[in-house]
Formats: sequence, C-alpha cells, structure tokens
Amino acid sequence: MRVFHLSAECFPIAKAGGLGDVVGALPKYLNAGDVNASVIIPYYDRPFVHQNTFITVYQGTFLLGDEPKPYHILKEQTDKLGFPLFMINVPGLLDRTEIYGYPDEQIQFIAFQLAFLDWMLHDPEKPDIIHCHDHHSGLIPFLINYAYRYNSLKDIPTVFTIHNGEYQGWMDWKQAAFLPAFDPWKAGYLDWDYAINPMAAAIKCSWKFTTVSPGYLSELLLNCKGLEPLFQAEWQKGLGILNGIDDSVWNPETDEMISPNYNTKTAGPGKLKNKKVLCTEFGLDHEKALVVFIGRLVTEKGADLLPEILLQSLNKSKEVNFLILGSGEKAIENSLAAIGEKFPTQCSVFIGYNEKLSHRIYAGADFLIMPSRVEPCGLNQLYSLKYGTMPLVSNTGGLKDTVRDFEKDNEGYGITFNTDSIAEAVTAIDRALTVYQDKTLLKLLRERMMSLDFSWNNSANQYIKLYQGLKPTLWNQA
Repeated sequence: MRVFHLSAECFPIAKAGGLGDVVGALPKYLNAGDVNASVIIPYYDRPFVHQNTFITVYQGTFLLGDEPKPYHILKEQTDKLGFPLFMINVPGLLDRTEIYGYPDEQIQFIAFQLAFLDWMLHDPEKPDIIHCHDHHSGLIPFLINYAYRYNSLKDIPTVFTIHNGEYQGWMDWKQAAFLPAFDPWKAGYLDWDYAINPMAAAIKCSWKFTTVSPGYLSELLLNCKGLEPLFQAEWQKGLGILNGIDDSVWNPETDEMISPNYNTKTAGPGKLKNKKVLCTEFGLDHEKALVVFIGRLVTEKGADLLPEILLQSLNKSKEVNFLILGSGEKAIENSLAAIGEKFPTQCSVFIGYNEKLSHRIYAGADFLIMPSRVEPCGLNQLYSLKYGTMPLVSNTGGLKDTVRDFEKDNEGYGITFNTDSIAEAVTAIDRALTVYQDKTLLKLLRERMMSLDFSWNNSANQYIKLYQGLKPTLWNQA
C-alpha cells in the first residue's frame, strides 16, 4: 500500500514544532509495517538539502489562477530518513529558507498543493492513500473531490490529521481566484464563517480525520476557534491516535548528543553526571532540584504564566533551580530574562532553540514543567519520561492521556495540575521538591517512567488499521 504524507514540516529538514517530529518519524515506522510511506514537503533552501543528494524525478507546470508556474519534484536519493522524501520546488514561492512568516504564505501553500496534484495527474504510480497534515495541505481533499481538473484522482482516499486546531489557514474568498475551476455548488465545503477555511474543508471532505491524541479529539468538540459545531457534526469520521516518539532519536542509552549515556538501571548516576555538566554551563547548583521548560514561549503553551510561577517558587524556596529553553512572544522572553538576572544562581534562560541542548536538558533535568493551555498531544512530556525526567503538566489534551499523577494513581509517575492555575503549578513544583528529597521514591518513579513505551510502534499500527479500513482490497499489495 502506497501512502503519501503531505506536510509543511519534516524533521530534520524543516521543523517548527511537533508536526515536524511526527512527519519525520511516523512514515519510518509505517514502512516497518508493510506500508510504502513517502513524505512530500515544500523545498527549503536549508543545510539538509545542500548536504545531501537530490535528483529531479519530475518537472511540470501548473496554473496558479491564470499564471503558469513551473515546478520540480526533487527526491532525496538514498532514503536515508527511512522513507522516500520528495520536495516540491516552485521558483519564487517554494524555494525559501523559512517555513512560515512570509506575507504571501497563503499563496505558497496553495502552490504546494496544486503542484502536488498536478504531479499526481502525471505520475503513473498513484498513491493508494493521501495523508494530509494540518491546514497547509487541507485543500487537497476538496480539490480532489470537486475541482474538475483532478476528477481522475477522486477515488483516492484522503486522511487528514489535525496537529493543532488553533491554526486553520483562514483566507479571504479572493484567494479562490488562485484555485482551479471547481463545482460552484460545492463551494460551501470550503467555507466557514464567510472565509475559506482549509482545516474545515479537510474535515468535511476527507474520508477520515485524526487528531494526535484521543483527549484532544474530545476537546475539539467544545473548543476549537469556532469549529466546534463542525466537529460535533463530523465526530464519527474522527479518530484520536496518540503520537509516539522516535526512539532511534530519543533514547538516553544511545543518544549521541548526551554524555554519558544511561538506561533504566544506570539512570541515577547517568543523569547526575549530565546534570553536573549542564548546571556548570549555566551557573546553577547541581545539588538542587532542576526544573526545566522547553518549548515555544507563547500563551498557548502557558508560557505567559511562567514568570509568576518562577517568581513564587524562587521566593518560597532556595532549593530549586530553573532552566528555560525557548523563544516566542517578546514580552514573555523579557520577563523571563529579568527573572534570570534577579536570580542568577537559581534561574537561567536561553532564548532561542538548540536541538542538541534540548537533548542535554532532558538528560540532566529532574523535572519538566508544561503549564500548557492547549496541548494536542505534547511530545516534550514523552521525551522527558524516556529520559527519566518527571513531567509536571496541566490537565489538557494529550497531557491527560500520557501523564498519570503518582499520588492519585498507584501506577502513576508524574504530577498534574489544573490548567491556567498559577497556584496549582507552584504547588506541583512544591510536590516535586518533596519527591526530590526522597531518593528512594525518586528512583522508583524514574524506573516506572523509563519503562513506559511511547514509541511509534503502537501508533503506527493504529494508522495501518485506519488505512486498511479505507482500502482493504489493497492491503496485500503493500
């Protein structure tokens, strides 16, 4: 069974968040389960492209409105990522450095989708499933069904995965001029609240849609930027499949970015050695509990709550250190930086993102705090569990599905608190400090965390069952 994954991101080429991690890992695990999965992303002028060999497998021209646009389909020659990787180059639109942030971003992603569909018209080996990820490829299920040009593709099942319902790709109806002619009686499938909404269109027109955790699917029925009635109407098409982690990348026993490596049995001394190096680098005392935050400094992640959480905890206890890695809203960055200056021996702030440093922080930290307001799945808490770092998380989305409070559950291993509550987050840190002082309990909980299996194996099998249900007669042809 041939499955094409369309995405704006794919680790390690282009990653802004969890979307990139998922698309960079899921196809590899699908291929281990007798699926022929490939990834198609826009071309990015980035180091990965220049450091690897790409070959042109197709050249063509599509119409962006009335304007002919030449494009190239490039393929990474060795399949070194564990799956075939294709990149679509549209000169002037899909040949840039950054993933997002350009003023013509809507046109970029329209061009990405139209070039892909034009390629599919000419490719003799059609995919059996087209799997679209987030709004950047959300127009494809509609176009396949109702744009005259792609009528020959309409029998190909489409799956749409929602990684983050906060971003839906809204665009003015004027942008419809860039789309090929479609059945005007079906225009309502594109529309939501008097605008073109690619996410809404994909939910309406795809054969099945998924979310990246069961909990997040339930939350979308009640809170999703105005799409709640749509989710309530289409819920039977939906399936919540928890994301996994790529344990060939995120594994403290083999991770080349940390030193020393460690496993469940050697986690105590292994983490301590990593912590000592980390704390020395950032001017912190390794004997104190180290609580970290890794991620985007935005309100969605509850990062606006962090300054007050940190201040209250630091004023209350001298036995805790904080290390923050992330970037985002300037006001949050400045507030955190100010706390770092006020408490230089207990709080360090690294504004930006560094992949290697994130691995080292997971390995050296004692606790990870995630005060998220919205967390469709969350990967950071899964990475922390793998590295024996206890997650302190709000009760939302995928965090509820993956973190069990050790005081509320006999098999628990983390600490949970109510979303949007600074007081409860501070209490969670107090509870973490109590755990830190009880070395026997800390060792037990670390062993419990590190024995969990949140790899992609189980999740990939669920996707395989989903594909199989869409085209069961093709299953044995994979």
